[in-house]
Amino acid sequence: MSRVVVLGAGISGHTAAAFARSWLGRGDTVTVVSPRPDYNWVPSNIWVGVGLMKAEKVTFPLAPIYERAGIEFVQASAREIHPEGDPDSDTPYVTAESADGAITRVPYDYLINATGPALRFDKTEGLGPEGGHSLSVCLPGHAVQAAAALEEEVERMRRGERRRFLVGVGHGTCTCEGAAFEYIVNLEFELRNRGVRDKAEITWITNEYELGDFGMGGMHLKRGGYITPSSIFNASLFAERGIDWITRAHVGKVEPDRVLYETLDGKQGEQEFDFAMLLPPFSGVGLKAVGRDGTDITERLFMPNEFMRVDADYTPKPYEDWKASDWPRTYQSPEYRNVFAAGIAFAPPHAISVPRKSPNGTVIAPAPPRTGMPSAMIGKAVASSVVDMIGGADAPSHTASMAEMGAACVASAGANPFTGTAASMTVFPIVPDFERYPEYGRDADRTFGEIGLAGHWIKIVLHHLFLYKARLRPGWRRIPE
Repeated sequence: MSRVVVLGAGISGHTAAAFARSWLGRGDTVTVVSPRPDYNWVPSNIWVGVGLMKAEKVTFPLAPIYERAGIEFVQASAREIHPEGDPDSDTPYVTAESADGAITRVPYDYLINATGPALRFDKTEGLGPEGGHSLSVCLPGHAVQAAAALEEEVERMRRGERRRFLVGVGHGTCTCEGAAFEYIVNLEFELRNRGVRDKAEITWITNEYELGDFGMGGMHLKRGGYITPSSIFNASLFAERGIDWITRAHVGKVEPDRVLYETLDGKQGEQEFDFAMLLPPFSGVGLKAVGRDGTDITERLFMPNEFMRVDADYTPKPYEDWKASDWPRTYQSPEYRNVFAAGIAFAPPHAISVPRKSPNGTVIAPAPPRTGMPSAMIGKAVASSVVDMIGGADAPSHTASMAEMGAACVASAGANPFTGTAASMTVFPIVPDFERYPEYGRDADRTFGEIGLAGHWIKIVLHHLFLYKARLRPGWRRIPE
């Protein structure tokens, strides 16, 4: 009998646990440790945040799903990994803390760390909905707050007031610019739909060097036989919708009615707002690693940003020396063969976008995204390797390098069955490989984008399809990641 423990029940962890359970024998166990009782389809938080969807439509309780599937569920926050056991036993285990402070020891034979990110609102003074002056859509509860605040702004505009909206990222090292992009274009669409767009000033603030970077170094999209940089694609969309933008910016402080920011040239600026939705930077969740003798071995398993070390090349290099082959393929810990990371929990070897600092030494460059489709594909590949190793394989048998996989993204740009739009994009590979594709780093025939009503309908279908899959309904394994 083998025990597989998965830390986290987000897209990657939930995918890994579901596939592992479906492939393993009855004598094997799969346990998920997660602090939250619900699964959240995060991409649809955008629609919750503009008041088009209730939080209940993007979440569901995990316990009954796992009980039906034969997956053990421990609702608690993972705290420590003991990969060598302790003086009394060689069995590795994880300690987890429940909401009431109780500590549970969860033994494992194979561990998949899919804890995702910690939302580091604390990195910027005044950032965030909990004690700060800005809103968020990172969690369902945050999105509900954003929707309520938006409704108040709409009512004020209906009374004739002009209001200022600021959307983007709240720190120079943020990732997930794509989520903020979806929010701002849906916000603009909703203000038009509610008849108050003429009373709104909308501004985008980002750490991207150019619009459309998205932490991926930008893209060159094939459209109608022509190659269009994503910077032009994004700028055209914003210009059509009357959205202003501030690029190359690090938000250093959020006050009740303005942000103070620094730009890449070292200049200081401020932007006033009445409504601000700014995403936070991410870090790992702060897991600790403890040796058999009780010593702290955290730095052997984790990078300084608290994401887990895996089979990547973390050697410091100049940007021009980074390669696609630096990126991990199996997500196995180099220290312990039975420990893996998946999704956002693994440490990228380097940024994809060019790293930049202001003359003041402030880092202003997007971190690489690892959400959505890539997270699910990595979770499935890791589960496949673990199952094969339980069956006797000497090493991980499946790979899911972001430098060898493509991804599809459908970014909502306004939800309406007749007038809505969405930007549909594919990119291959996610991490540019200039050795294989010298001109753009990606295959131009498999990297393209379009915007239109059809994309909106695809987005709606994907929302329902992926929630169906996440609920492990009949045939869920046939739905692609």
